[in-house]
Amino acid sequence: MKHAPITPSSTTINCPIIVLVGPTAVGKTALSLQLVQRFACEIVSMDSMQVYRHMDIGTAKPSQEEQALVPHHLIDIIDPDDQYDAARFVHDALAAIAEIASRNRTVLLTGGTGLYLKALFEGLFDVLPTDEGVRAQLRERLEQEGREALHAELCRIDPVAGERVHANDTQRLLRGLEIYLSSGRTWTELIAEQQQQEQDQKGRFTRVFQVALDCEREQLYQRIAQRSQIMLEQGLVEEVVRLLSMGYTPELPSMQAIGYKHVNNLLSGEWNQEEMLEYLVRDTRRYAKRQMTWFRKNQELNWFARDDYERIAAQAAAVLGLE
Repeated sequence: MKHAPITPSSTTINCPIIVLVGPTAVGKTALSLQLVQRFACEIVSMDSMQVYRHMDIGTAKPSQEEQALVPHHLIDIIDPDDQYDAARFVHDALAAIAEIASRNRTVLLTGGTGLYLKALFEGLFDVLPTDEGVRAQLRERLEQEGREALHAELCRIDPVAGERVHANDTQRLLRGLEIYLSSGRTWTELIAEQQQQEQDQKGRFTRVFQVALDCEREQLYQRIAQRSQIMLEQGLVEEVVRLLSMGYTPELPSMQAIGYKHVNNLLSGEWNQEEMLEYLVRDTRRYAKRQMTWFRKNQELNWFARDDYERIAAQAAAVLGLE
């Protein structure tokens, strides 16, 4: 089937997209390679750490052999001292999807960074403005003028918010005024923009099947402990030493990530080898728990056992109309 060509600015994207997410160490890479063989996919990485060059072992990046089996996008695209965020991911992911669609192939979007998934499919929402100085002034005015006067001001500048927020709801009353005084725009206007952006973004992708991998907790914890040990055996300490020798300092955000932070603490003498491994496993478990909490909130995800390849493939084929 021919897929309509797209560009990063297209309003709709018609190529088939399989999303595969799950907590760290659940087995996304192995399942990805199975799906690639079945559906002629190209992989778009949705991992906030695998974008960094020279950071391979600690990010559990697909091996060179695995990358040789199928084109991978958004891996090794920036240096460890560069900044990468959800906005850059959305731009880069849309460009990669356009390129894959031009070859009439299926997109396999996979990784564990839930914020990137949310940004791509629901839109990038600017955080409502805050200003500590304005907030302090409003608290002072609240003491001097009282709630009724401030509520009347909110009703004047933002009638919808004024009706929604009771004069006794001090926190939201001050928040509504703070947003306007910080930005010159009303709370109601900004919320409406966010809702419209979300609606526009949700209609942008027409053929998507989203998969989340589940795993019994103790089994996942065992896999995390095993992976942590394997990373050390593969040379994680040596990888960090090499990064330091290249001038990448421990204070960089990339070097504060799980694994890299732990080795830096080992090298600085703060922890010994046993402590480093213990904290690495502990913090990876905590990260996996946060990932699961994030993904559980996503109503678009279809949950499967981590090894249920046949059912995942069958449902993907049915939903997306793939052979």
